[in-house]
Amino acid sequence: MTQLDSSTGQFANIGYWQAGNVWTAMAIQDELTTTQTNKADVVQNLNLVFGLFSNYDQFGGKFQFNDDALWWATAAMYASKAYNNTQLLDNAVSTWNSVSQFQITQAQAEAGSTPLKDFAIEGTCDGVTMAGGVFWRPTSDDTSVNSITTGLFLTLSAYLAEKTGDPKYTNASILSANWIRAHNLNTDDIVLDTVSASDCSRSPATWIFTYNTGKFIEGLSVLENVTGDSQWNALMLSIIAAAVENTSWQGANGIVTEGADNTQNNDDIGFKAVYIRGLREAFRRAPENSLLRTLIHSYVDVQYNALLDLAANGSFYSAAWAGPVPTSFTSWGQLAALDVLTAAVEVN
Repeated sequence: MTQLDSSTGQFANIGYWQAGNVWTAMAIQDELTTTQTNKADVVQNLNLVFGLFSNYDQFGGKFQFNDDALWWATAAMYASKAYNNTQLLDNAVSTWNSVSQFQITQAQAEAGSTPLKDFAIEGTCDGVTMAGGVFWRPTSDDTSVNSITTGLFLTLSAYLAEKTGDPKYTNASILSANWIRAHNLNTDDIVLDTVSASDCSRSPATWIFTYNTGKFIEGLSVLENVTGDSQWNALMLSIIAAAVENTSWQGANGIVTEGADNTQNNDDIGFKAVYIRGLREAFRRAPENSLLRTLIHSYVDVQYNALLDLAANGSFYSAAWAGPVPTSFTSWGQLAALDVLTAAVEVN
């Protein structure tokens, strides 16, 4: 915790969204091990940041990036589960209420407009409704609807539905799951990145990032538990099968290669941690599916063994899980390692 700035709840040399994911991993570790080792730090800092930035909005006034807010809201949700903390649950709900304004409703899709944007939106793209997509940025002129913001909203909604039983969360989660399935899965069942709501243009097909797929896997695993609807489990299984064989983010040895820069932090380094976390949640929610659990166990252990054998220098971890070992401590290398170490506890 030497990198923690106790006045901001953030860490040196990693970004705001990545800092939220540190608190997520620490809360999950406590939940898995039924301990409260990290409780004081996690609760204090998640509440600190919520107090500093209303609804986890680091820019003030209104969200500049809805995904940033949702990373922290989801961290609060994990911690509320781990510690049965109602204040953190309230933080998550408050942020959900704010971001939910940016989920395209069916009525807005049919009308071709939303009150928070100053441009006409396409109600359908490729003949399928745009309802359920969540705008990446709330600024009135930004047209991007992307998978990570929609996937985060889907996942937080599913967790809130599970906790509260309120159908508004279930319905929001289903709407977002349908949007990703309809608009942002490629033919290999890998999640794509962005669609413009103004003209249906797309991000390049080469924009393939682990966290889009990982967050969708996590959300689907929770949504299936909440609804009992087997279609979400079937979709999740197809995506997991594709993900663990996807060569764009891993080598022939199965070690994830995305975000492997030891010289400076970048977002990709945090992406792969989210991917492993999603697989861990799928593992935990499928106790009856021995084949799935064996697959995820094996896949996580490949990353874990690589981290220990190829990417560790004492207690310092490389951002490059296939090596080389780091020559010094980096906050981003430690960040990426946290979810692998946590998942290894669960699957083993």
